[in-house]
Amino acid sequence: MAALVAAAALAAAEPAPAVPQAAGSGGPTSRRDFYWLRSFLAGGIAGCCAKTTVAPLDRVKVLLQAHNRHYKHLGVLSTLRAVPQKEGYLGLYKGNGAMMIRIFPYGAIQFMAFEHYKTFITTKLGVSGHVHRLMAGSMAGMTAVICTYPLDVVRVRLAFQVKGEHTYSGIIHAFKTIYAKEGGFLGFYRGLMPTILGMAPYAGVSFFTFGTLKSVGLSYAPALLGRPSSDNPNVLVLKTHINLLCGGVAGAIAQTISYPFDVTRRRMQLGAVLPEFEKCLTMRETMKYVYGQHGIRRGLYRGLSLNYIRCIPSQAVAFTTYELMKQFFHLN
Repeated sequence: MAALVAAAALAAAEPAPAVPQAAGSGGPTSRRDFYWLRSFLAGGIAGCCAKTTVAPLDRVKVLLQAHNRHYKHLGVLSTLRAVPQKEGYLGLYKGNGAMMIRIFPYGAIQFMAFEHYKTFITTKLGVSGHVHRLMAGSMAGMTAVICTYPLDVVRVRLAFQVKGEHTYSGIIHAFKTIYAKEGGFLGFYRGLMPTILGMAPYAGVSFFTFGTLKSVGLSYAPALLGRPSSDNPNVLVLKTHINLLCGGVAGAIAQTISYPFDVTRRRMQLGAVLPEFEKCLTMRETMKYVYGQHGIRRGLYRGLSLNYIRCIPSQAVAFTTYELMKQFFHLN
């Protein structure tokens, strides 16, 4: 999610692609065809590469957030060592298949929704500047989450399983079991409210922070931080390593603000898998239980340091891959 939010922010912050006009043959203008499809593929591939890179850290985060009984006494590094010993190295990638299936539609919806909301807010509501990016980012993030939430629930359930104690044999079996035993379609939307409440500030702050850092950087230190755009030399864009730094800072700030909601939704998503299931039926009950049992640092913010560790390589892979895909799909 963080990777796609960052990649979307990069795309949004840069000038729109310059498309050559027809000059008879129509060859150059064909690059305009299926623009959204190509944007979707670029974002999806970037997100998948980024998520696969940090998949071991994602698995550990789920195990620590929900206090899995096999690893709850361990820290981040200890869990990273313990999982391969208990489940083999592939255990670090458990649930990543469901994540890959989710990332492509998530990326497509987020990119398209962001552009649509940004245009709507600017033209219909008359809001511009950084505020419209904050609003559009929040709305796009919430839209993408709602549409792909069932896949996220299944991914978390698979990631929480420990070798030898499997409730689900795979993605399809998880879908069937949750539907049959947890109230039909409603079972796939457990924890949606804290997810939306967390996504709104997360996506909004990510877009807002990245855009603000870029504007300030190019305004006050253009020679040091910027370079001419490859498709329009008259427009300055941030250098690649500065893009990565700004994306990392934006992600870290956004995650810090929204992290308690992330912990809450993970517990609610796991549902009947957890022994304290009956005490975590609503968002309020879940946050109250986590705070009462584990406090703020070891409860509502458990695993936050891991999120910071994830942020740098995730953003680096997302931005780098997305830039390569933009060139490959002629998006510039």
